[in-house]
Amino acid sequence: MRFAIKTAPQHTSWPDMLAVWREADGIDVFESAWTFDHFYPIFSDSSGPCMEGWTVTTALAQATSRLRIGLLVTGMVYRHPAVLANMAATLDIISGGRLELGLGAGWNEEECGAYGIELGTLKERFDRFDEALEVIVGLLSETTTTFHGDHYTLTEARCEPKPLQRPHPPICIGGTGERRTLRSTARHAQHWNWPGGPVEAWAAKRDVLVERCAEIDRDPAEITTSTHLRYDPAGGPAALASDAAAFADAGLDLGIVYLPPPHTPAVLGPIADALAPLAVRHSP
Repeated sequence: MRFAIKTAPQHTSWPDMLAVWREADGIDVFESAWTFDHFYPIFSDSSGPCMEGWTVTTALAQATSRLRIGLLVTGMVYRHPAVLANMAATLDIISGGRLELGLGAGWNEEECGAYGIELGTLKERFDRFDEALEVIVGLLSETTTTFHGDHYTLTEARCEPKPLQRPHPPICIGGTGERRTLRSTARHAQHWNWPGGPVEAWAAKRDVLVERCAEIDRDPAEITTSTHLRYDPAGGPAALASDAAAFADAGLDLGIVYLPPPHTPAVLGPIADALAPLAVRHSP
């Protein structure tokens, strides 16, 4: 099993996040680090501070040299997919080819309502999402992209320079929906992120993803599976390692340690020490 960290840029400060990422960059147990893509804090006091995800992740890329980086996940409703493709290509170049491109259909009604962003029905969101995936993959991979859908139209569109990772940075799709999300994951993604919950629930969704891959004759082993492992200071590293062990035994590939604010680098060493035996035990 492999491990990562996540620091949501809400209810925190730039110096604190920066210190955590710099510390994690020097700890081999952690292979990647993640933020999120929201404008308001989520699952907490939404009136509090929240830094914009792509901007802060780009800055953190410059402050690190080893960790792979990404957002879990980018809300597709917030940006035109052609704009997002150019952002992704640029960040992959800036980071030296370390970008993991996290994508999702979007869900936050409060943000969209406040900013006048069209969220749409669930069907509309996923129809747009599927078209956007086609657009992004085309722009990152091909010299020009022409696309005519119900939501997006591109005519001999270019995205230059291309990302360093070819044909494109690994795509991580986050979500749980069996009819749309997992079908899109099977078709387009190299990484599937399950937001979190009991091991048994994750395993059931993983089995559905295997079925979706079989429908299009794709090897599910090509898709990394991940979930959030929420760090609770009250339980400490030992409780986190116990949760991780259960997922490792069930076959999870990547455990993403979700660090609550206030962010402090002091927790990373003890967490890494607790997780290291799992990383060794489940290494290929």
